[in-house]
Amino acid sequence: MFFILAGANHFLHPAIYLKIMPPVLPFPLPLIYLSGFLESAFGLGLFFPGLQRLAAKGLILLLLAILPANVYMALHADLFPGFHPALLWLRLPFQFILMASVHWAARQRRY
Repeated sequence: MFFILAGANHFLHPAIYLKIMPPVLPFPLPLIYLSGFLESAFGLGLFFPGLQRLAAKGLILLLLAILPANVYMALHADLFPGFHPALLWLRLPFQFILMASVHWAARQRRY
């Protein structure tokens, strides 16, 4: 559910995500919508046993793809006064913990 809701949030509040997009990336708004769609779609795929592994791989790749935005935030903490700089740095290892959790959860047998 986390990924479905987080993906939907890209459509409900795109301005939040526009602020964290590294300026070197072209077409930031379409990328935000694309990542939101993929996040929700892959999150939904986790509910279906036949799609779980594919959805998990998609989510892991997506988490890797959005990692530059999290690095950008950590490196430019002054642009995000609403977040303590230490929390921005702590988000980075959390991405890998999240990837490992998705991988683990998708490998569990569902009966």
